Amino acid sequence: MVERLATFHEFFQSNQNKRLLAVYGGAGSGKSVATAQHIVYLLLTHPNARILVIRKTLPALRITAYRLILDILSQMGVPFYLNKSELVIRFNNSEILFKGLDDPEKIKSYEANYVWCEEATEITREDFLQLNLRMRRANAAGINQMFLTFNPIDAYHWLITDVVQGHRDDAAIHHSTYKDNIRFLSPEYISELENLINQDQNYYRIYALGEPGVIENVIYRNYEIVDDYPKVGDQYFGLDFGFNNPSALVQVTERDQQIYTRELVYKSGLTNADLISILREVLPSNALIYADAAEPARIHEIRSAGFNIKPADKSVKDGIDAVKRHKLHIHRGSQNMIAEIRGYSYRTDKTGRVLEDPVKFRDHCMDALRYAIHSHSRDQNLGGFRIGGANRTW
Repeated sequence: MVERLATFHEFFQSNQNKRLLAVYGGAGSGKSVATAQHIVYLLLTHPNARILVIRKTLPALRITAYRLILDILSQMGVPFYLNKSELVIRFNNSEILFKGLDDPEKIKSYEANYVWCEEATEITREDFLQLNLRMRRANAAGINQMFLTFNPIDAYHWLITDVVQGHRDDAAIHHSTYKDNIRFLSPEYISELENLINQDQNYYRIYALGEPGVIENVIYRNYEIVDDYPKVGDQYFGLDFGFNNPSALVQVTERDQQIYTRELVYKSGLTNADLISILREVLPSNALIYADAAEPARIHEIRSAGFNIKPADKSVKDGIDAVKRHKLHIHRGSQNMIAEIRGYSYRTDKTGRVLEDPVKFRDHCMDALRYAIHSHSRDQNLGGFRIGGANRTW
């Protein structure tokens, strides 16, 4: 039975005897923030505890739960010790360890009182079983708990069938939507969520209502997740501007007639000055950037700062067709790109007819990727030039 409580705090407090707490729902519902706040509260009230915070990859964890907990500690004025190289936070004789599941063997030596798995739909049932074994560290309260936070993107995912609908005696379930968190959301974001009902009923069900769905009409199917990324090849970049939404910078490398890609930047709240500073850090000299042509002023400012940036061809249908002509090799550390491509799908009308344009939601890496591949292909066909020749090393 799913509990719809007035606050997350009530849910956590009333289920202290449950081993599994599944906190799921729509986008913008506040579930990750609430869970991070609860973890800080646990360590402030239960000294000598250890919490293991997990996501499928460490790079993704760094920009989500890790940053979130640091922000909460700073806002609360809690003094803490931070080991940046090991990603360990210590306070009140307790510690929070941040680990990726890139190599599951790495976590087998850890014991914890609590485990938080953020974006839990990324992990397999085998990952979950291994994490469950890590919760064996004794504490005075006699409590070991795992927190699972996620969007219910697939009605047949093991988290839905085994946990949410599994009637487990050791589990408690909390469901939330953006309406539970509406005072902390911008009007633009609320409008974006509510407009999904006019684009795709399934997306609306998942991300606005927080109900299990099945992503259909997926656009890109010819891709694989890879561990290695080539250092030599024809390299160029795609940039999708954002502010309330994330700005996304992706790298594309062509080598041996194969397309490799990875995300380099995925962050909200970036001004052009911020972007220019980041571009100087992450890009090689003379990097060729294809950027959102709808922002000519931003492109001009970045070009004036010394970058080789061009307005991208924004044709959606032609751009998607250009990407589809290749098998994509996506670097495993690009968790936002991987999440987007798995859900990137065509719109449907109210009769269920599939339309030719994609759902406009969580598509920032997909837009940047399309800008890069389609625009670069167009330039080559028109006799455009390549910066640095066919092979550049980075």
